[in-house]
Amino acid sequence: MTEFLTAPRSIRSVLIANRGEIACRIFRTCRRLGLRSVAVYSDADAGAQHVAQADEACRIGPSPAGDSYLKIDAILDAARASGADAIHPGYGFLSENPAFVRAVEAAGLIFVGPDSHAVETMGSKIAARRVARGAGVPIVPGFDGADATDADLAQAAAEIGYPVLVKASAGGGGRGMRRASGPDDLPQALASARSEAASAFGDATVFLEKLIQDPRHLEVQIFGDGAGGVLHFHERDCSVQRNHQKVIEEAPAPNLPDAVRQALFDHATKLASAIGYAGAGTVEFVMQAGDDSPYFLEMNTRLQVEHPVTEAICGVDLVEWQLRQAAGLPLPLRQDQIRPKGHAIEIRINAERPEAGFLPATGKVAAFDTPPGLRLDTGVAAGSDVSSHYDSMLAKLIAHGPDRDAALARLADGVAGTVLDGVGSNLGFLADCLDAPAFRRGEATTGFLAETFPEGWQPDPVRLLRLRGQAAMALLTASGQGADRKDGFRVGGRCMPGRAPVQIEDDYGSAEIVLHFGREPAVSEGENTIPLGAPPAGLTLRDGTAHAADGGLSIAMTLRPLAEARMAAPSAGSAQGVVLAPLTGLITDVLVTEGEIVAKGQPLLVMEAMKLVHTLTAPHDGKIARLTASAGSSVAVKTVLVEVEETD
Repeated sequence: MTEFLTAPRSIRSVLIANRGEIACRIFRTCRRLGLRSVAVYSDADAGAQHVAQADEACRIGPSPAGDSYLKIDAILDAARASGADAIHPGYGFLSENPAFVRAVEAAGLIFVGPDSHAVETMGSKIAARRVARGAGVPIVPGFDGADATDADLAQAAAEIGYPVLVKASAGGGGRGMRRASGPDDLPQALASARSEAASAFGDATVFLEKLIQDPRHLEVQIFGDGAGGVLHFHERDCSVQRNHQKVIEEAPAPNLPDAVRQALFDHATKLASAIGYAGAGTVEFVMQAGDDSPYFLEMNTRLQVEHPVTEAICGVDLVEWQLRQAAGLPLPLRQDQIRPKGHAIEIRINAERPEAGFLPATGKVAAFDTPPGLRLDTGVAAGSDVSSHYDSMLAKLIAHGPDRDAALARLADGVAGTVLDGVGSNLGFLADCLDAPAFRRGEATTGFLAETFPEGWQPDPVRLLRLRGQAAMALLTASGQGADRKDGFRVGGRCMPGRAPVQIEDDYGSAEIVLHFGREPAVSEGENTIPLGAPPAGLTLRDGTAHAADGGLSIAMTLRPLAEARMAAPSAGSAQGVVLAPLTGLITDVLVTEGEIVAKGQPLLVMEAMKLVHTLTAPHDGKIARLTASAGSSVAVKTVLVEVEETD
């Protein structure tokens, strides 16, 4: 603390203009350095972990990010009210907004990050390409001419050669990006990319890049001193992606020739030096699989989500480095002192349903436990509410080992032993990714998920059936249904039947299964019978529901005797044509009216949740018999939104 008090730019208190996992992670470093931490929160986050962990917390507005975490004035007011000396932006939200950097500096506060010139220059992908070109850094072939018309872009695309990517200059995270496989696709790709870019970033400017098909996504962590000096912390491989969003990251990159590795370092430091970069940043590259020529893609002027794998192999705390640089203190190490050791792999644990097209999930976390020996960066704990207002990422799990095989084994065991109850997650999907042969060989490209799960991911049926059987057996054994049932379904003491057919309901839907009691309990579904084995450690019973987790899969199950379930079942077809809300979220657009005739697949409504847009379509041809949704309204999962009546 003394060092920061006597630094050229004194820092005693840091406000983190962010939420969730990254805010909690920054608090840890502030606490270790003796710096006071200040949280900001919206109404949805009043009870969040980052609020509880800070030394002080300030409300900045209603739940929507546009009314809170993206409100520059509200954050500056919180900084003044709390007496903060510096503001750390984390990642996302305002972290790469040059107007925010200027506003922080104009308020007489310290911005923990690069200056507004660097943020603005590298925040524009077109400007960044031009800086790279001027610095002699190879860029993806493309066209970034100023004030280009559609005709200019069409001519450029023909010269570049299809397929091409239309990309938003101000974009990120895959937003404002569209593929054009041929000239007929280009007009729609341009219109769609511009529309999304204008909505997401307030800038409809687009440019073209040659589509590098099935590439590796590589990046270099750098740190600039602001005077042209730039250090690198080696490279990461972030090739496992879904819709241009990273899923698994690791350092160092596997199976990378030393010559390519050195070229990445040279290109990254040369680019950052060209703009006198100060602070932490990441220079991203793509490289065609089987090739040895990386192309510059973009630069992120902030801390990356995946920074823990770099910290693990280099033995540094990048947030501490950021705070030291912001205070005007010397950097702790020279380049020759930054020596990587071992291997690290990180997974992003998201609140989503991979088996349902990765729909975001919401709810209250009932339990969240991970095995020891791993790094867990998270902003949630038991009791945390997961709302539809923000990004779906709940946590990051990081394993470090002496080599890649050791790190991978530790992480796979960590995923298998993690219990996350109350909110749907992608843990089962992640477990299968880590176990996939291409990933184990270190050969994943950005096409990994499409190649590994060509029909989309679904849980292993045997693993799911066993988990369901174990949960159902525990629920039946504990329920004591009583002796007066008319269907002979009795589970108490000596009256336990040899078999019990039941209908279960859980996170993966409903199923009819049969439990087999005896010395070797088993479960069957259809013709498939498997032994139950020992119940998983992550199995609890609460309020008539069995909560079970094993191998990355997690379920919350209820059940009833099959005969009873069939008697209570509604008549066939009673729910046909009913469109339910697939998740909790906001209705942003209603595209039909009652009485309107629609065709199967026609868009009816648009929903938004966790920064993702979902279009709901008509299940069949017919007439809109009932419409309960309205634009601007919030709806809960499984709410009836539309009824489509079949017509002749």
